[in-house]
Amino acid sequence: MITQETNFNQRLKKKLYSIIFESDTPAGKGFDIVLIICIILSIALAIVESLQGVSVELQATFIILEYIFTGFFTFEYITRIYCSPHPKKYIFSFFGIIDLLATLPLYLAFFLPGARYLFVIRSFRIIRVFRIFKLFNFWVEGEMLLTAIKQSSKKIVVFFIFVIILVVSIGTLMYMIEGSQNESAFNNIPNSIYWACVTMTTVGYGDITPATALGKFLSACVMVIGYTIIAVPTGIVSVSMMKEQKKYANFPCPNCSSKDHDMNALFCHHCGAPLHPNDEVSQTE
Repeated sequence: MITQETNFNQRLKKKLYSIIFESDTPAGKGFDIVLIICIILSIALAIVESLQGVSVELQATFIILEYIFTGFFTFEYITRIYCSPHPKKYIFSFFGIIDLLATLPLYLAFFLPGARYLFVIRSFRIIRVFRIFKLFNFWVEGEMLLTAIKQSSKKIVVFFIFVIILVVSIGTLMYMIEGSQNESAFNNIPNSIYWACVTMTTVGYGDITPATALGKFLSACVMVIGYTIIAVPTGIVSVSMMKEQKKYANFPCPNCSSKDHDMNALFCHHCGAPLHPNDEVSQTE
């Protein structure tokens, strides 16, 4: 009897795994498409519900639909844990954490009413479209971008600290110039730092403007500095991306060790073996 139950559980897990985690079968692809439709609808509900003037009848309908969607996502998350070969690995994976966060907003709303609008977190689950429609080229490009950002993180942090020091210094200097003026918006250093941030990023709200000639001259200098500063992080990441592209293009074939492949090649043109078998999105990792 125990053996029969164990065999039944194994068959059930295998069947559920093929539907929920894989998209090569019609059932698996259909499930993923239905899942994405539910995600989009639940996000749309949260957006529409936030509009003013929604009738009481519609609000009641939205609440019922939210319970239905949340119940579906909760059941799906528990089922993924049940049929996953490595439950702990799935739970702490990127998709596992996103799947968990997708189920929490409605439950959190019982304690924090505003938390229900965290349904937008579910939009991250649409990333599964890369797996469903075999868009792994785009996934590989995304991984390369993330790798380049990680490699550039130390340089970007140093640059960010430099910008903070520069903004604080310029804001203080503007306070010294404009703070003595009557009814000046630069009446304290925090306001002046806020002005420096807005001006240096070239946003330019215009809610705080200098009145003196020296203040206007400093504003012009900050604007010019802002244009040059914006380009620095882009250049840092671009250099890292170029290095990563060269590294990725020269990746040796795991089967025949050849390296002369095109940048976006997925298979070796010598032996036909997959060049990056670990790049495909796996829910169990």
